[in-house]
Amino acid sequence: MNNKRNYNEEFTDNDERQYAYNFDWTIRDFLLQRVSTYLERDSPTLEVGAYMGDMTAQILQLFSKLTVLEGSEALCEHLGKRFGKDVALIQNTIENVVVSEKFQNIFLVHTLEHLEDPVAALKKIGSWLTENGRMVVAVPNAEALSRQIAVRMGLIESNRAVTSGEYEHGHRRTYCMDELLSDIRQSGLKVVESGGVIVKPLSNSQFDEALEKGIISHEYVQGCDQLAREFPNLSASLFVVLQR
Repeated sequence: MNNKRNYNEEFTDNDERQYAYNFDWTIRDFLLQRVSTYLERDSPTLEVGAYMGDMTAQILQLFSKLTVLEGSEALCEHLGKRFGKDVALIQNTIENVVVSEKFQNIFLVHTLEHLEDPVAALKKIGSWLTENGRMVVAVPNAEALSRQIAVRMGLIESNRAVTSGEYEHGHRRTYCMDELLSDIRQSGLKVVESGGVIVKPLSNSQFDEALEKGIISHEYVQGCDQLAREFPNLSASLFVVLQR
């Protein structure tokens, strides 16, 4: 772990980008729809990395027994005020935390790309699963259509590049599916399902603006998600459902 990292600063917006956009929560909503059939309701559930708790709220609509592991003290304070007793909070990093409880469902969503040693993290988090538990891992997609367009516009050097703004937000890599599956194989976890969420012709900020102005509709986004089932390599996010 890099001890110089300040988790209370990484989530602040910078000159290049916001940390999160409304479209991020749209992606997570469609993700939950895709993976919920693999998960067990009313069972101990863990979310690793929660930011401001928008996905936490989405998870609570489906899973009532929720624990959240969050590395930022500032974000933990915010989450405590927002959710109170509805969520059990653990303020610590994956690298340092000791977890004795086992979970039936674990969410590691848009967090793996932030970690210094993703394979070690997957191994450790995987050990927190029950014998038949499932983990959902999701990451931003290096080959998203919008990112490939940005490369051809000269805005970023390559699909897999980590921009300066992304690095300030704690990103340490940009995954394509083969690299994600490679890390998973090294961790010893088994893939149950994999795919993509929402084919992404626009950036997150452009999606926000287009939806707000009525240029595109929710039905358009649904169509993009249906298309992601055929072309996951062009999607906004990649996901994998794992088991021990």
